[in-house]
Amino acid sequence: MERFNHDLSALFSQLGLNNSHDFIEQFLSEHHLAQHERLADASFWRPAQKRFIQESQEQDADWCEVIDQLDALLRK
Repeated sequence: MERFNHDLSALFSQLGLNNSHDFIEQFLSEHHLAQHERLADASFWRPAQKRFIQESQEQDADWCEVIDQLDALLRK
């Protein structure tokens, strides 16, 4: 099975968000996760975005590494 290396820009695009560097930086400065909050449960996602994140994690999809990266960035 071929594995893909996705980055934050590709993840934002997949989530239907602006994937420019400036938007990503703004998003990270405006959104945060509580200590025990799961990324897929965050209130700032639309239902389809939550579903994508949750399903990607459950299926250990190619997106998991960059989803974990986003999770970590939202906890800083």
